[in-house]
Formats: sequence, C-alpha cells, structure tokens
Amino acid sequence: MLTDREVISTLEMLKNEHLDVRAITLGLSLLDCVSDDLGRLTAKIINKISIHAENLVKVCDQVGDKYGIPVVNKRIAVSPMSALAGPFTSEQMVKTALALDRAGEAVGVDFVGGFGALVEKGFAKGDLALIQAIPQALAETRRVCSSVNVASSRDGINMDAVRLMGRIIKETAENTRDQEALGCAKLVTFANIPPDMPFMAGAYQGLGEPDAVINVGVSGPGVVKKALERVMAQEKKPNFDKISETIKRTAYKVTRVGELLGREVAEALNLPFGVVDLSLAPTPQVGDSVGEIFQSLGLKAIGAPGSTALLALLNDAVKKGGAFASGHVGGLSGAFIPVSEDLGIGQAVADGHLSLEKLEAMTAVCSVGLDMVSVPGDTSAATLSALIADEMAIGVVNHKTTAVRVIPVPGKKAGEKVHFGGLLGWAKIMNVADYEEAEAFIGLGGRIPAPVHSLKN
Repeated sequence: MLTDREVISTLEMLKNEHLDVRAITLGLSLLDCVSDDLGRLTAKIINKISIHAENLVKVCDQVGDKYGIPVVNKRIAVSPMSALAGPFTSEQMVKTALALDRAGEAVGVDFVGGFGALVEKGFAKGDLALIQAIPQALAETRRVCSSVNVASSRDGINMDAVRLMGRIIKETAENTRDQEALGCAKLVTFANIPPDMPFMAGAYQGLGEPDAVINVGVSGPGVVKKALERVMAQEKKPNFDKISETIKRTAYKVTRVGELLGREVAEALNLPFGVVDLSLAPTPQVGDSVGEIFQSLGLKAIGAPGSTALLALLNDAVKKGGAFASGHVGGLSGAFIPVSEDLGIGQAVADGHLSLEKLEAMTAVCSVGLDMVSVPGDTSAATLSALIADEMAIGVVNHKTTAVRVIPVPGKKAGEKVHFGGLLGWAKIMNVADYEEAEAFIGLGGRIPAPVHSLKN
C-alpha cells in the first residue's frame, strides 16, 4: 500500500516530473480476415480495425483527462502480416501496408505495428514477400511500423535473414532519403520478440494473444531521476541498496498509474486488459532522460566506466518494482537506451563519452538493444548485418529480447547531426568500423545454433 506521503509524491510526478503513459496499444488479431483475394483481405482488415478502434483515441483522451495523466500515443498492433498475406507477392504486400495506414488514419492512431515476420528458423513464402516489401511499404505509409524476428534463444540465429535485413535497411534508407532515412526509424530487427509489447516500432499481436486486448506502456525516467536526486540530497553517500530500493518504489508507483489507466480504457471499450510494459521510455526533453539518471548518480555521462553496472542495477530495480505493482507485466519492461530519443544519451554520443562499442556492451543488460542509432549513409549492408548478428547473439545467449533499429542516413558522415523531430529527436552520426571482409562473414549463411540452455523444457 502507498502511504499518504507516497500518494502526494505521485501527484508531484504528474505535475513536475514528466510522468505520462507513453502508449496505450490495442492489440488486434486479424487472423479472421484471411483471404486469397487481396481486395477482400484489405477490406476485412480496414473493417475490423474500424470497428474495434473507432473509439480508442477518444476513450484514451477521456481517461487521461479524468486523471490528469496524458496518454502520449495511441496505437494498434496487429497479427504478423506475413502470416495473413502469405499467398501474395511483395507488391501486393505493399497494398496491405497501405490498407493498414488508411485504417490507422481513419481512427486517428499514431502508429500501426505488425507489418512483420517471424523467421528465426527460416522463411515461408509470405515471409520473404513481406520482407522484400518493407522498403516500399515504409516509404509510402506514415503510420505503419515493421519488425522482423530473426533469432531466438530456442532456435538460434537465422543468418540468412540477418544478411537480408542489412540489405533491407539500406534500401529503406535510400527510399526515404528525403526524410533523413526516417523509414528506418519504423523498422526493427529482433531476437526473442515479445508478443504483447505496446511500444513501437516492434509491437505486433502474437498468435497466442486474445482477439482484441489493451496493453499499456508507461514512461518515467524523469520521475526516477528526481527520486534519486532527492535521496542524494538527503544522504551524502547512499549505498546501492538504498538506490535500488528508491528505484523499485518509484517503478511501483509509475506502474500502478499505468495499470489504472489501462484497465479503465479496457473497461470502457469492453475489452480485456493485457499487460503493463513498465519500460523507462525517454524523450528528447530535458529532465526526461535515462542518460541523465547516470549523471545524477555520479558518472560523468552515460558511457563512462561504470555505466553497464549502473544500467544493470536500474533495469533490475525497475523490473522488481513493476512486478510487485502488477500481476500482468509483459512486453520489454526495463530501461530503454535509444540514442536519438534520449537527450542525455544523444549528448553523451555528441560529447564523445559513448561509443557504438560501449553502447553494444550496455545492451547486454538493458531492455532492448541498439536503438535509434544513426550511422554513416555509406555503411555497407554487410556491416549492418554484422551489427545485427552481434546484437542477436547477445539476446540469444542471455535469453533476453534484443533489437536493432539502425539508421544509415544517406549523405551523412560520422560526426554530423541528423534531426528527426518530435519524439524521435536528434542524433550525432556514430562511427562504425566498416570493413569489406564483413561480406565474407555474412555471406556464410545458414543458422547459428541455439545455445545448450535452449534444451530446457
């Protein structure tokens, strides 16, 4: 139970510390829309989204206004399109993406996720068609997001898919070069993708999920930062036990707020409530940064020695506090470290404190992986694939979700800046070791086997 003081502190979070609900996502199965006729399929998709999401934005706004807690993004996640549109060509797959985009626009949501495929063990015909459609689909739509799962701890790493994704990322960047390769910001390559995640660009509706469900993603790095600053002011040298306890109690309060709103939205829409994803999701605003938490605890900047250990503590405490607050925690649930979406992390890169290699090391203990990382536009597809392979290995061996959202910005070189705007922020182009030999490695193909602990059952 929260004490009176903790209730007051929660109100303070809302007023001054950037507490919001980052996303309420309607997960929607489209399996009953399957048809071998493209026109019938897209019509069914638009109709089902229209029926179930007609009041989503309105209800989210009403519930947010009722409690004075903004719901920043309203989203829809659908079944993997590669499974729905398996008989069709990549050109026809693009038309399904356009249908998702039209449906999303009609109901007023910010994003629609699920234009993706699960290929950790190999490709079906529909998987290949969808992946090949991604560059055009993301260039021709505003709201559609795409994710491809190429690895799992159970099955290993599909290196043929890893190789293909490097090429797809390059092509997507080129197709959206007039927008600073913005299409790549809507494309994520995963290991161990969760089926109930409310955060984009990776959200999709897993095959074991209900027909329709409400999932919620909270935020709160600014809240955690303020709580830690109060502890540091009260005690000259609080130990790590005290710091962990402070983060846990803060994560508990943030998660309770998220679940409160999520359940009320679900009840108003007559839908089941799914999960709270209690990830610390930063924004490019001062005071709402995961990176700034590191400075509050004495480090020069995120990326300095000690950063990986501190991120491990932060991730662990967030999970423990959130798990105590809700019986239905899901998605990613931890701490995000996106370069351009986090002001503190972006500044650490710009100031030379955080390199790509250190960032990769930190992904072993964070919620996601190499997220919103901008690299030179002339980085080869093979090198991009090699980056993906390294990140997938971290996820597979550690039984955790990892992902790569990398943006090779055409015409930009290491050290230059790129501005995406809005919640996507800005970033300095990171230097990446781009060797010709990467093609020989990536070209080997096949599958990297799963580790021995995959045999657990």
